[in-house]
Formats: sequence, structure tokens, C-alpha cells
Amino acid sequence: MNDSTQGENWWKRLSGGLKRTSSSLGGALVKLSKSKLDAAAVEELEGELIRADLGPEFASHIVQELSEGRFYLGTAFDEVKAALAAEIEKVLAPVAKPLEVTAKPFIILVAGVNGSGKTTTIGKLAAKFRSEGKSVMMVAGDTFRAAAIDQLKIWGERAGASVMAREPGADAAGLAFDALGAAKTQGVDIVLVDTAGRLQNRAELMSELGKMVRVMRKVEPAAPHAVLLVLDATVGQNALNQVEIFGKIAGVTGLVMTKLDGTARGGILVAIAARFGLPVHFIGVGEGVEDLAAFTARDFARAIVGLES
Repeated sequence: MNDSTQGENWWKRLSGGLKRTSSSLGGALVKLSKSKLDAAAVEELEGELIRADLGPEFASHIVQELSEGRFYLGTAFDEVKAALAAEIEKVLAPVAKPLEVTAKPFIILVAGVNGSGKTTTIGKLAAKFRSEGKSVMMVAGDTFRAAAIDQLKIWGERAGASVMAREPGADAAGLAFDALGAAKTQGVDIVLVDTAGRLQNRAELMSELGKMVRVMRKVEPAAPHAVLLVLDATVGQNALNQVEIFGKIAGVTGLVMTKLDGTARGGILVAIAARFGLPVHFIGVGEGVEDLAAFTARDFARAIVGLES
């Protein structure tokens, strides 16, 4: 498959995945294109932007930008959408950064609450790195969930990646220590470390993650080279809370947003970018391996308002 075909296929998945969000914004934008931007129209657009989880501060900013004499009776619908997409792109462009592999082994600690798609994302990342010709080791560090361990083993077989795992309830830090030692000995390119995601007891989670990092640094002083937080778009505003908590607990360096295909609240990624400024490396719009791709600001901004690529 050539690059342009791959690009078209990804665009279809992205725009399809964000259909619920773009449809919810579409009604308000249609009204804008048919009337002057009066107080009622401003209020309606602002409400739709907030409902799509772009956040009240950003919604207010966009409405102000769009209402400063730029629209009049009969303004083309696509012109209104393009203006909104441009404002969204301005916020997203600074955070749209690829994940750069700068060491060997390159150690990635993957965090996120249970149910966010964390373990699946690790599997997809493993498949992605393998398709680029890199050797990959996955570490089943969420030792509390037997299902997470089994899931990684399945992904390992599917992606052609090795998996380091122990029995459920084993010490995650000890596992990480052994895994990094083995990765260095075997010359592995990428190490993906799964972690527990229980936010109910933050102190315990903080202690466990802290211990894992300390132990890993005994093997590799620079570990982890990246800490990725996996976020479920469908949780909306709660994702902001997760970024804040995991930022303090794990020192998050970048984000992966999943399940954008299951929500009308895809704007939460914009709110997160505006508030935290953390790099967004990948987004997911489905269950398949090909449904996780590098994040690009322009594509996302156009898809979220329903414009063609």
C-alpha cells in the first residue's frame, strides 16, 4: 500500500471516528452561516463547544475570535468551519510531536487508569515498532490483573514481540528490573512497560510507580526515556483530572488518546492541549492495529469540525 493510500485510509478512519463530535458542532455552525453572529448565536456556539468538551476557556476564546466582524449574513458554511478548524489547529500544533526514539533500549513506561485502553495501546505500539523493523519487548507490569498479562501475551504473538511476565500478584518492580537487564543483554530496541492503573488508592499507585522507576534506574540510569499516559476520550472532563494526577505521580512526558470513535466529546484533546501543553504522540480511533496513528494537528482540527482533508 502506498503512502497516499495509507493517508486516505487513515483520514477516513479519523473523520469517521470524530463524526459524533463534528455532527454535534455542525448544527451550531450551520446557524452561524445563515445569520449574523448575534448574542444568541454566540451563546449557542459556545454551548456546543463546551458540550464537545473543548473547555469553557477555549470556547470563550474561539467565540471571541470568530465574532470580531468576520461573519455576516450568507457566509459560506465551509468558511465558518475552516475558521473554527484554524483556531483549533493553533492550539494543537505546538503539542503534535512524534515520539522520538533516542536510546537503545528505548524504555517507555505506559500509564493510565484501568479501562483506558492502556494494554491494547501497548500491543498496538509494539506492532507499529515491529513494522518499522525494531525489536520490541513488552513487560507485563500490571501484575494485579491476570487479564492484562494474558492480553499482552496475545499481542506479543501477534506482533512478533517478546513478553516478560510473571504470575499475577508478582512484584512489578522486580519484573521491570529483570526485563531491562534482559533487554540490554539481548540488544532489544524498544521496551514497553505496562503499569497498574488503580486510581482508587493514589498513595499505593504512587509508591508502586516510584519503586518501578527507582529499580529500573539501577539497570539503566536514564530510564524511563518516555512516560506515556493513555487517555480514554469518552470520559470527557475526567481526562483532565487524570493528566493532572498521573503527571504528579509518574512524570508524564507524552499522551496517547484512545476511543475517539466512541464519543461526541473529542474536543477534550483540545482542552488538554490548552491546559497542559503536553506532547500528543498518538491517537486511536478503533480496535485495529491500523487505528492508532501519529497525531497531526491539521488533520484532527479539520476532522473535528467535519471538513474534508
